[in-house]
Amino acid sequence: MKASSHDEFREFVAARSTALLRLAVLLTGGDQHAAEDLLQSALMKAYGRWAHIDQHEAYIRQIMYRQQVSRWRLRRYRAETTVPVLPESGTDSDAGTGAELRIALWAALGRLTKRQRAVVVLRYFEDLPEGEVAALLGCPVGTVRSTTYRTLAKLRALVPELGPEGVAEEAQPLSCTPKEVRG
Repeated sequence: MKASSHDEFREFVAARSTALLRLAVLLTGGDQHAAEDLLQSALMKAYGRWAHIDQHEAYIRQIMYRQQVSRWRLRRYRAETTVPVLPESGTDSDAGTGAELRIALWAALGRLTKRQRAVVVLRYFEDLPEGEVAALLGCPVGTVRSTTYRTLAKLRALVPELGPEGVAEEAQPLSCTPKEVRG
């Protein structure tokens, strides 16, 4: 590239990069890093043909549009998903621990009564507040609280890996007869 074309390119980038970056951010759905990558790769492609381009900004915008469409198409086939924060990595000795814990928890859940399982599932898996659980099961909120406490203590006793041991006393069944979980 000639020195005059090089200087013209630098002036263009200095003058229009903010507007082009704004477009790139919109094209990438607000991802600043992906937008910067998109703009940089478009500018690199345009740099090699700079002397032959009549409308520089329109050419770069077209490159950006086409690259982003290609990225959208490739995303369907990519198994990876980028995340802003990397997850904690486990050691090789931790590889089977998660599976073993799930198996132990599943076996412990099988040892609970249907009512105890209903309370735990509604409270922790469905993430319902105590009031809604009580309304669904047709019992007082205090019953839900005490049953939750005793059931978690029983689970901790059955599966010590879940956390600190709770009360070792046998969990009491609900003092109400819920319609949804009779058995």
